[in-house]
Amino acid sequence: MLVVPPQEMIDAYRALATASVADAVEQFGVRGYLTGGIRPILPGKLVGPAVTVLEEPSETAEPPTYALRAIEESEPGSVICIAAGGADVAVWGGLMAAGASVRGIGGAVLDACVRDVEEIRRDYPNLPIYARGSVPATTVGRYRTVSLNEPVDMGGVTISPGDLIIADSDGVVCVPVARMAEVLEAAQVIEAREREQTRMIHETGSLLTGIAKHNRV
Repeated sequence: MLVVPPQEMIDAYRALATASVADAVEQFGVRGYLTGGIRPILPGKLVGPAVTVLEEPSETAEPPTYALRAIEESEPGSVICIAAGGADVAVWGGLMAAGASVRGIGGAVLDACVRDVEEIRRDYPNLPIYARGSVPATTVGRYRTVSLNEPVDMGGVTISPGDLIIADSDGVVCVPVARMAEVLEAAQVIEAREREQTRMIHETGSLLTGIAKHNRV
Protein backbone atom coordinates (compact mmCIF):
# COMPACT_ATOMS: atom_id res chain seq x y z
CA MET A 1 0.00 0.00 0.00
CA LEU A 2 1.37 3.42 -0.98
CA VAL A 3 1.77 6.07 1.69
CA VAL A 4 -0.02 9.35 0.99
CA PRO A 5 2.22 12.38 1.69
CA PRO A 6 1.34 14.58 4.69
CA GLN A 7 -1.62 16.87 4.06
CA GLU A 8 0.59 19.92 4.64
CA MET A 9 2.77 18.90 1.70
CA ILE A 10 -0.24 18.21 -0.52
CA ASP A 11 -1.67 21.64 0.37
CA ALA A 12 1.67 23.35 -0.29
CA TYR A 13 1.95 21.78 -3.75
CA ARG A 14 -1.68 22.59 -4.48
CA ALA A 15 -0.84 26.27 -4.02
CA LEU A 16 1.84 26.11 -6.75
CA ALA A 17 1.57 26.29 -10.52
CA THR A 18 2.72 23.23 -12.46
CA ALA A 19 5.09 25.47 -14.42
CA SER A 20 6.96 26.31 -11.22
CA VAL A 21 7.05 22.66 -10.18
CA ALA A 22 8.30 21.58 -13.62
CA ASP A 23 11.13 24.12 -13.46
CA ALA A 24 11.99 23.01 -9.92
CA VAL A 25 12.19 19.33 -10.91
CA GLU A 26 14.62 20.20 -13.70
CA GLN A 27 16.97 21.81 -11.19
CA PHE A 28 17.68 18.26 -10.03
CA GLY A 29 18.54 17.03 -13.53
CA VAL A 30 15.23 15.25 -14.12
CA ARG A 31 12.38 15.93 -16.57
CA GLY A 32 9.12 16.15 -14.69
CA TYR A 33 6.60 17.46 -17.22
CA LEU A 34 4.51 15.10 -19.32
CA THR A 35 3.88 15.88 -22.97
CA GLY A 36 1.29 18.54 -23.68
CA GLY A 37 -0.73 15.89 -25.51
CA ILE A 38 -1.94 14.76 -22.08
CA ARG A 39 -4.28 17.60 -21.20
CA PRO A 40 -7.25 18.38 -18.93
CA ILE A 41 -10.26 16.72 -20.53
CA LEU A 42 -12.18 17.13 -17.26
CA PRO A 43 -10.35 20.06 -15.65
CA GLY A 44 -9.43 20.55 -12.01
CA LYS A 45 -6.35 20.92 -9.85
CA LEU A 46 -4.86 17.51 -9.14
CA VAL A 47 -2.24 16.71 -6.48
CA GLY A 48 -1.59 13.23 -5.13
CA PRO A 49 0.62 10.12 -5.14
CA ALA A 50 0.73 8.04 -8.31
CA VAL A 51 -0.81 4.59 -8.56
CA THR A 52 0.45 3.13 -11.82
CA VAL A 53 -1.19 0.74 -14.31
CA LEU A 54 0.28 -0.55 -17.57
CA GLU A 55 -1.82 -1.57 -20.57
CA GLU A 56 -0.70 -3.22 -23.79
CA PRO A 57 -2.38 -4.23 -27.06
CA SER A 58 -4.32 -7.48 -26.92
CA GLU A 59 -7.10 -9.08 -28.93
CA THR A 60 -8.28 -11.00 -25.88
CA ALA A 61 -11.59 -9.71 -24.55
CA GLU A 62 -11.04 -9.22 -20.83
CA PRO A 63 -11.85 -6.54 -18.24
CA PRO A 64 -9.15 -4.02 -17.21
CA THR A 65 -8.41 -5.98 -14.05
CA TYR A 66 -5.42 -4.02 -12.74
CA ALA A 67 -7.07 -0.66 -13.40
CA LEU A 68 -10.15 -1.79 -11.47
CA ARG A 69 -7.95 -3.01 -8.63
CA ALA A 70 -6.09 0.29 -8.61
CA ILE A 71 -9.34 2.14 -7.99
CA GLU A 72 -10.61 -0.35 -5.41
CA GLU A 73 -7.38 -0.75 -3.42
CA SER A 74 -5.79 2.73 -3.46
CA GLU A 75 -5.80 5.26 -0.66
CA PRO A 76 -8.04 8.34 -0.88
CA GLY A 77 -6.31 11.16 -2.72
CA SER A 78 -4.34 8.83 -4.99
CA VAL A 79 -3.94 9.61 -8.68
CA ILE A 80 -4.51 6.67 -11.02
CA CYS A 81 -1.92 6.82 -13.82
CA ILE A 82 -2.64 4.50 -16.75
CA ALA A 83 0.08 4.04 -19.36
CA ALA A 84 -1.08 2.77 -22.74
CA GLY A 85 1.39 4.33 -25.15
CA GLY A 86 -1.00 7.04 -26.29
CA ALA A 87 -3.60 4.52 -27.43
CA ASP A 88 -6.68 5.80 -29.25
CA VAL A 89 -9.00 3.89 -26.93
CA ALA A 90 -10.72 4.83 -23.68
CA VAL A 91 -8.93 3.37 -20.67
CA TRP A 92 -11.34 5.20 -18.33
CA GLY A 93 -15.09 5.67 -18.33
CA GLY A 94 -18.18 6.37 -16.30
CA LEU A 95 -18.18 3.25 -14.11
CA MET A 96 -14.52 3.76 -13.22
CA ALA A 97 -15.30 7.37 -12.38
CA ALA A 98 -18.10 6.20 -10.09
CA GLY A 99 -15.75 3.80 -8.33
CA ALA A 100 -13.06 6.46 -8.02
CA SER A 101 -15.55 8.92 -6.56
CA VAL A 102 -16.82 6.62 -3.83
CA ARG A 103 -13.25 5.57 -2.97
CA GLY A 104 -12.06 9.17 -2.69
CA ILE A 105 -9.55 8.87 -5.53
CA GLY A 106 -8.08 12.27 -6.45
CA GLY A 107 -8.29 11.85 -10.22
CA ALA A 108 -6.63 10.16 -13.17
CA VAL A 109 -3.86 10.76 -15.69
CA LEU A 110 -4.18 8.67 -18.85
CA ASP A 111 -1.68 8.12 -21.65
CA ALA A 112 -4.69 7.20 -23.75
CA CYS A 113 -8.27 8.46 -23.93
CA VAL A 114 -11.36 8.69 -21.75
CA ARG A 115 -15.03 8.16 -22.60
CA ASP A 116 -18.39 8.96 -20.97
CA VAL A 117 -17.15 12.53 -20.61
CA GLU A 118 -20.64 14.04 -20.41
CA GLU A 119 -21.63 11.56 -17.71
CA ILE A 120 -18.49 12.17 -15.66
CA ARG A 121 -18.81 15.94 -15.99
CA ARG A 122 -22.44 15.73 -14.83
CA ASP A 123 -22.10 13.22 -12.00
CA TYR A 124 -18.51 13.67 -10.77
CA PRO A 125 -17.58 17.30 -11.48
CA ASN A 126 -14.81 17.27 -8.89
CA LEU A 127 -12.92 14.33 -10.44
CA PRO A 128 -10.15 15.72 -12.68
CA ILE A 129 -9.19 13.59 -15.69
CA TYR A 130 -6.10 14.33 -17.80
CA ALA A 131 -5.86 12.35 -21.03
CA ARG A 132 -4.87 12.37 -24.70
CA GLY A 133 -8.46 13.06 -25.65
CA SER A 134 -11.89 11.48 -25.62
CA VAL A 135 -13.08 8.61 -27.76
CA PRO A 136 -16.02 6.17 -27.44
CA ALA A 137 -13.92 3.04 -28.12
CA THR A 138 -13.57 0.46 -25.32
CA THR A 139 -10.30 -1.29 -24.50
CA VAL A 140 -12.00 -4.70 -24.41
CA GLY A 141 -10.63 -6.76 -27.27
CA ARG A 142 -8.02 -4.10 -28.00
CA TYR A 143 -5.92 -3.58 -24.85
CA ARG A 144 -5.45 -5.37 -21.54
CA THR A 145 -3.93 -4.36 -18.21
CA VAL A 146 -0.65 -6.13 -17.43
CA SER A 147 0.72 -4.60 -14.21
CA LEU A 148 -0.15 -2.59 -11.13
CA ASN A 149 2.23 -0.32 -9.20
CA GLU A 150 5.29 -0.87 -11.35
CA PRO A 151 7.19 2.01 -13.02
CA VAL A 152 5.56 3.10 -16.28
CA ASP A 153 6.51 5.47 -19.10
CA MET A 154 3.95 8.18 -19.76
CA GLY A 155 4.31 11.20 -21.98
CA GLY A 156 8.11 11.17 -21.94
CA VAL A 157 8.43 10.62 -18.18
CA THR A 158 8.93 7.50 -16.07
CA ILE A 159 6.38 7.49 -13.25
CA SER A 160 6.99 5.25 -10.26
CA PRO A 161 4.38 4.30 -7.66
CA GLY A 162 4.26 6.99 -4.98
CA ASP A 163 5.67 9.78 -7.13
CA LEU A 164 3.71 12.98 -6.64
CA ILE A 165 1.49 14.05 -9.54
CA ILE A 166 0.60 17.72 -9.91
CA ALA A 167 -1.71 18.86 -12.71
CA ASP A 168 -3.57 22.02 -13.68
CA SER A 169 -4.51 23.89 -16.85
CA ASP A 170 -0.85 23.91 -18.01
CA GLY A 171 -0.59 20.11 -17.89
CA VAL A 172 0.89 17.35 -15.74
CA VAL A 173 4.14 17.15 -13.74
CA CYS A 174 5.65 14.18 -11.90
CA VAL A 175 7.81 14.79 -8.84
CA PRO A 176 10.01 11.80 -7.85
CA VAL A 177 8.99 10.59 -4.41
CA ALA A 178 12.57 10.92 -3.10
CA ARG A 179 12.69 14.60 -4.13
CA MET A 180 9.30 15.82 -2.93
CA ALA A 181 10.56 18.06 -0.10
CA GLU A 182 13.46 19.50 -2.12
CA VAL A 183 11.32 20.20 -5.19
CA LEU A 184 8.66 21.86 -3.05
CA GLU A 185 11.22 24.23 -1.54
CA ALA A 186 12.72 25.02 -4.94
CA ALA A 187 9.29 25.67 -6.50
CA GLN A 188 8.33 27.99 -3.67
CA VAL A 189 11.53 29.99 -4.25
CA ILE A 190 10.74 30.19 -7.98
CA GLU A 191 7.25 31.56 -7.32
CA ALA A 192 8.53 34.08 -4.77
CA ARG A 193 11.05 35.38 -7.30
CA GLU A 194 8.42 35.58 -10.03
CA ARG A 195 6.13 37.60 -7.76
CA GLU A 196 9.00 40.01 -7.15
CA GLN A 197 9.73 40.23 -10.88
CA THR A 198 6.08 40.89 -11.66
CA ARG A 199 6.01 43.68 -9.08
CA MET A 200 9.10 45.27 -10.64
CA ILE A 201 7.62 45.08 -14.14
CA HIS A 202 4.55 46.97 -12.95
CA GLU A 203 6.57 49.49 -10.96
CA THR A 204 9.13 50.24 -13.67
CA GLY A 205 6.96 49.74 -16.73
CA SER A 206 9.70 47.52 -18.17
CA LEU A 207 9.64 43.81 -18.87
CA LEU A 208 13.42 43.66 -19.31
CA THR A 209 14.01 45.29 -15.92
CA GLY A 210 11.87 42.64 -14.24
CA ILE A 211 13.63 39.82 -16.05
CA ALA A 212 17.10 41.19 -15.25
CA LYS A 213 16.49 41.00 -11.49
CA HIS A 214 16.84 37.21 -11.47
CA ASN A 215 17.78 36.61 -15.12
CA ARG A 216 14.71 34.40 -15.42
CA VAL A 217 11.79 34.24 -17.83
